[in-house]
Amino acid sequence: MATIQNIADRLGVSKGTVSKALNGAPDISETLRKTILDTAVEMGYSRLRRPKNEARKFCILTENIEYQEPHQFGYDFIIGFRQMAEPSGYLVDVVPVTHKFQKEIPYDVFMLQKDYTGALVLGFSLDDPWMKDFETSHTPTVLYDNYVPTNPFVSSIGIDNNEGMALAVAHLKELGHKKIGYLGSSFGSHIMQVRHKAFFHAMKQNGLRADPSCAGTSYYVTHCIEKHLPRLLDMGMTALICSHDLIASAAIVQCQQLGRNVPGDISIVGFDDLPISAYTSPSLTTIRQERLELGKCGYYALDSILNKVYIGTIYLHAQLIIRNSTGKCP
Repeated sequence: MATIQNIADRLGVSKGTVSKALNGAPDISETLRKTILDTAVEMGYSRLRRPKNEARKFCILTENIEYQEPHQFGYDFIIGFRQMAEPSGYLVDVVPVTHKFQKEIPYDVFMLQKDYTGALVLGFSLDDPWMKDFETSHTPTVLYDNYVPTNPFVSSIGIDNNEGMALAVAHLKELGHKKIGYLGSSFGSHIMQVRHKAFFHAMKQNGLRADPSCAGTSYYVTHCIEKHLPRLLDMGMTALICSHDLIASAAIVQCQQLGRNVPGDISIVGFDDLPISAYTSPSLTTIRQERLELGKCGYYALDSILNKVYIGTIYLHAQLIIRNSTGKCP
């Protein structure tokens, strides 16, 4: 592990100058600070060794995910993570980041500059600049619903989406449905790619036919519903599985506007069990993610990396929550 002296020797500056740059002292120019931070990251410098009375810090990085209120998707992740981290002596900061911010500062530099020991990452898309940084990062990092191969410092957590999709298809098959369609978000997200593939695998597992025309995906929920839902209904689909609950709730409304009864004419299954799912009309059958437990898994994976147990992926079991949006095949 590189030391402050190693960094000073590489750059030909004093040890004190390096220490000032790492600790954000105001009497260091931004140019020199950036050079020192970049060099520290390149040399693998880490501040994991610190005085015993100084609390270590984790951050939860969020993008495209709401988390401040109990009914919002990200709230339970943060509560679960804090329930594990704070009794263990860590401070936890929640840090929203944007695509623009990620382009302005490399991930490892940001983490070193802010003195974070590790991070849980929520809501990132595949095109986020830091997703590329995670491939070579030496900062302990846990990704929710994302995956970076071969880097031992980066782990993934999530539910078993293949299991979840298999539960959804098996439930509909038991109700007599054979013509099942799929509505999903675009493939800019790793997890949307996983769920799309899982749908076709689950259909095959259950002995049901599904070709690419049985699925429709789009970046925007409204576009997906307007373009693909009527097409799937015209194909004679009696049930739909949606990649997440927002598409499913929109599909319920659109079906009703088209004069189709849910679940009398068409059954609809969502994914994630958002808090709104119990209050749609009819209430939504969906696949639940235990978000509080996933937050705890985020801490467990980070703690494991710090103890040199390089976990790849942690999957929790999926749960089928049966409500009123699914019924027997007409």
